[in-house]
Amino acid sequence: MHQQYLHRCLEIARKGQGNISPNPMVGSVIVHKGSIIGEGWHEKYGEGHAEVNAVEAVPDHLRHLLPHSTIYVNLEPCFHYGKTPPCVDLLLKCGFKRVVIAATDPNPKVAGQSIEKLRAAGVEVITGILKMESEHLNRRFNTFMQKKRPYVILKWAETKDGYFAPNTPQQKWISNPLTKKITHQWRANEYAILVGTKTAAIDNPSLTVREWHGKHPLRLVIDRHLSLPKSLQLFQGSAKTVIFTAMQASHLDTHLLSHICLDFEQNIIPQIFTYLYQQKINSILVEGGQTLLHSFIERAYWDEARIFVGADCWGAGIKAPSLPLSFCHSEEQVANNLLRVYFHQKNEALSKIPITH
Repeated sequence: MHQQYLHRCLEIARKGQGNISPNPMVGSVIVHKGSIIGEGWHEKYGEGHAEVNAVEAVPDHLRHLLPHSTIYVNLEPCFHYGKTPPCVDLLLKCGFKRVVIAATDPNPKVAGQSIEKLRAAGVEVITGILKMESEHLNRRFNTFMQKKRPYVILKWAETKDGYFAPNTPQQKWISNPLTKKITHQWRANEYAILVGTKTAAIDNPSLTVREWHGKHPLRLVIDRHLSLPKSLQLFQGSAKTVIFTAMQASHLDTHLLSHICLDFEQNIIPQIFTYLYQQKINSILVEGGQTLLHSFIERAYWDEARIFVGADCWGAGIKAPSLPLSFCHSEEQVANNLLRVYFHQKNEALSKIPITH
């Protein structure tokens, strides 16, 4: 029975994806004698959390049932003051006698303290049901909290025979219109998107969300010598762009275009991670070329990879990066393309979890 309601928590929690970062996706359901009397999810960063919205969704004539109801939530209620008051205090104020929590919050400001406070007040707290599913849903948040860096998703398209770009400096499409729409959905779901100098120069991408409803990601581009022409779509005002460079260029600092100086004599990826962590950016989609993708793969700076495999064979070109097939989680047909999803931390139990992109 508990699983049923926690599944509902996970289902509605996903509705917040793309709108609540860097916060986790959380859903909450209030049940009285087998009937849901209120539910809610964290809808927007800085606004009410799932538990608050669930309580407020309970009709006035049913509010007296709260002390006799069970509240379900896929992540431990917050313990600290942030943009909103602690949710654990709300649960105590409402008089809930039972709280069912799928996973504890890895945030050091919470980290089991809400569970302890509830139990100290005599509340029955049940934990660990659908824990793996909840942790998977909030893998971006968990990675950010535990590893102090953003969750990294690599993305590229390759031909059936393993090439992902022609030898000549020109564009040649592999994917289809449906995969393009899916890619735009992914962009809307992640906080930032990163490309290298060659991809920016040759493809001239906008890296915005156009085929899907959602916000534009923060655009990140590596341009060591500031050699990219400012006529590129990346430097237009449709979304904010951050340039990682070795050069000083204070004239670039505007509200939509800024630069961050890195030491290119050292590995720049940890430096980029440090900047993104300081900015509370908990996920990035890497859509770079061979050099950039390989630099993430060879140093194991990735968590997930999404690869579209086209139906055509080129016979020649630039070889796509390769990942161990043992890390492949799933394969899904998307029109005439095949989508392969990989996870760097191989977990056999993940095979039971459907991937929601």
